[in-house]
Amino acid sequence: MPTLTSEMTAMLSEQLPILATVTDGALPNIGPKRSLRVYDDSTLIFNENTGGQTLRNIRAGSKIAVAVIDRAALDGYRFLGSAQVHDSGPAFDNAAHFASERGMSAPKCAVLIHIEEIFTLKPGTTAGTRI
Repeated sequence: MPTLTSEMTAMLSEQLPILATVTDGALPNIGPKRSLRVYDDSTLIFNENTGGQTLRNIRAGSKIAVAVIDRAALDGYRFLGSAQVHDSGPAFDNAAHFASERGMSAPKCAVLIHIEEIFTLKPGTTAGTRI
């Protein structure tokens, strides 16, 4: 299982990540996730607040892609993984605490993304290669 580096962790905390899922195995669904953050060295977490298409796709088994880009530095990463929805327990508690600290609405659930692959989005000869 890939491990997040300090550079990846910093970029995820400073830039707005974009999350993608797939509807019915065919239609892409993409959007910003301002609550997405590092959970541990191989897992990301975000608060699911709307219960919309992203959550429906995850519950249907969609894989997840997360892109984070630092445009000024011309650097970025793409994380691919599997999602796990939590309506209670430590991950949900983490999400509720995150929301409370930031004056956000209480989450409907927490979603853990277990990272399976990481790719660089830095331009040049290594662009798109697996890390």
